[in-house]
Amino acid sequence: MHKMKNEKKQKAPRTDSKNITGCIRCGTCCLKGGPALHEEDKDILLAGHIGREQLITIRKGELAFSPLSGKLEPVQKELVKVAGKGKGWSCCFYDSEKAYCAIYIHRPLECRLLKCWDTEKLLSVIGKDTIVRADILSPDDPIMKYVKIHETKCSLQSAEDLISVLLKKKNDSESLGKMSALIHEDLAIRSQAIAEFGLSVEAELFIFGRPLFKILNARGFQITT
Repeated sequence: MHKMKNEKKQKAPRTDSKNITGCIRCGTCCLKGGPALHEEDKDILLAGHIGREQLITIRKGELAFSPLSGKLEPVQKELVKVAGKGKGWSCCFYDSEKAYCAIYIHRPLECRLLKCWDTEKLLSVIGKDTIVRADILSPDDPIMKYVKIHETKCSLQSAEDLISVLLKKKNDSESLGKMSALIHEDLAIRSQAIAEFGLSVEAELFIFGRPLFKILNARGFQITT
């Protein structure tokens, strides 16, 4: 994916062609989601090319697509990714109409290594030397207090334990009550942080990750608080 100037956009060949040997600017890789960030990407963050509002945290235990297995799997450790836009996962820096990356010159490591016709280099770094929120937020940043409280009180492991019970017994009132309380706690901590720091919706997704009720909705659970 390269920047276009003023040339007329041409219809890209199909990405499933076995004859692709170079980037055809189809945008398929960008439409599938933003990259996870690595230690090597810290300079890009420090220089301000990517801000908190363009990031999302995938918490330990959350289901995410694994490029290694090609399946949805619980992530083994916290990841920070470039966020999507709208309701999809299309990278927030990608303009599909212009086939254009807004930060192409300063794109993250995974984007630089990605070649859809030869994924060996990209796959070699997946899950290695990735960064977490604490690598981006200052240790004395007051928002870290909320991050730690949130992880303690609203861990995804707690939600997964309840999901396991509910998958076996959907109407288990005790588990439903605990899940409802967990969702309520998640929203309450977010609300407190928003009130204190004036977080935007985008920044909230970096600080706390996706709300539990949205994660549960994606798993087929509709639980009200």
